[in-house]
Amino acid sequence: MSERVIVLDFGGQYKELIARAVREFNVYSEIKPGYTSAAEIKKLSPIGIILTGGPNSVYLDSAPKCDIEIFRLGIPILGICYGMQMMCYVLGGQVVSGIKSEYGKIKARFNNNSPLFQDISQNSSVLMSHTDCVKSLPVGFECIGSTDNCDIAACENKETNLYGVQFHPEVKHTDGGKTILKNFLYGVCGVSGDYKLDDYIDAQIKEIRQKLGNERILLALSGGVDSSVCAALLAKAVPNQLFCVFVDHGFMRLNEGDEIERIFSEKKLNFIRLNAQSRFLSKIKGFSDPEQKRKIIGEEFIRVFEEEAKKLGNIKFLAQGTIYPDIIESGGEIGEVIKSHHNVGGIPENLAFEQIIEPLAGLFKDEVRILGKKLGLPKSLVERQPFPGPGLAIRIIGKVTKKKLEILRLADYIFCDEISKLKKKPEQYFAVFTDIHSVGVKGDSRTYGCVAALRAVTTNDFMTCEYAVIPHKILSQISMRIINEIKEISRVVYDITGKPPATVEWE
Repeated sequence: MSERVIVLDFGGQYKELIARAVREFNVYSEIKPGYTSAAEIKKLSPIGIILTGGPNSVYLDSAPKCDIEIFRLGIPILGICYGMQMMCYVLGGQVVSGIKSEYGKIKARFNNNSPLFQDISQNSSVLMSHTDCVKSLPVGFECIGSTDNCDIAACENKETNLYGVQFHPEVKHTDGGKTILKNFLYGVCGVSGDYKLDDYIDAQIKEIRQKLGNERILLALSGGVDSSVCAALLAKAVPNQLFCVFVDHGFMRLNEGDEIERIFSEKKLNFIRLNAQSRFLSKIKGFSDPEQKRKIIGEEFIRVFEEEAKKLGNIKFLAQGTIYPDIIESGGEIGEVIKSHHNVGGIPENLAFEQIIEPLAGLFKDEVRILGKKLGLPKSLVERQPFPGPGLAIRIIGKVTKKKLEILRLADYIFCDEISKLKKKPEQYFAVFTDIHSVGVKGDSRTYGCVAALRAVTTNDFMTCEYAVIPHKILSQISMRIINEIKEISRVVYDITGKPPATVEWE
């Protein structure tokens, strides 16, 4: 690929959405720490740079800053929120704490003579999330957007191709936000849009073959979308060297282990199923903290693979279906840990393998699905809803027991069965064992049973989501089935929280 846009990360919660939005316009994007030097950026030869938002006040000594030399590289730059404030501040403008904060959808006024706002309504709603604001602009800049409480909501220096917006164009809450990004990419940076997933496949196959040579590789196959696509890509690259190991840890959904075995036993690869249900359950016995459960399960995964690798004889490479959001949510050099993913935060330091291969680590979930289809995987597998590596162990709040797993599997099956009948399904839906008990009545008898929570979300990228608006009639039917068919459950609740502030999973 000849074109790339660098997204410099200053700790903003939407940096992944920015990178993904860029790729939607067939331009490769890559996230780098905000302190990346101008010299290093120059080596990457980006066609554009985007500075992300962040939680800091740029005028504080502790606030992260970029290398000021990036503004002298002659590369078009777009600063978003904190990114705009920082650009103005380091170039000689003034940033102050605003008289009034702006959060949520705000009416803005734009100057349509700017290349950034071509085909954008002069009066639009934008998503704001700031307290500080730019009070005065650096020399050469002019204001091209404002709101009632923010005199400088957007700015530009056409001569040096530097642009800034105080709002977030990458989120759907901003009217015409994607058009603004497209204007920056095609109108300012002059991209041609040469990023294609077919090229990604070819590049990864070449890289995998170079790394492995004649060595064999062991894949941690969960049966989910990510690891399945990873298996298909590795099988295309090194079919005779790939061993896919499915560890049945006992935390799968109803009948899922058997289904995974049926699908992959028919593939042209070395498939191994290991029954380790008792082993995993004993390892997390007594643990309630979700981070502990994730890391214990993650480490046990690795230990099982190490043992299997020894049986197979001197396998030096381990493959995982890690994707980009896994890495982001597990924390980076700037971002906070939202939750450790089993194949990121759970990997022990004394790993027996020489190297980990993660060919999907640069892709978002929707890109992985597209890649799977291109690699010939069936639609039923590629479009499966996401399932966490630790499985039902982190859909049981608190301690995990065999009985709780049995109850949750049935509740989850009923919920999924009813949702599958809908014409338009949510992107993800599942049941949660809350470990809360509630008084109820079944027949003429008092009960004190479990509370099951239902979670269903709609999303394009799984980095943000909204709860799915399921008709009350359907929810009532699901609740009746769960309570009638599972004697241990006496109450069913429905989660109506978006992401943020929640995550998709409860733990």
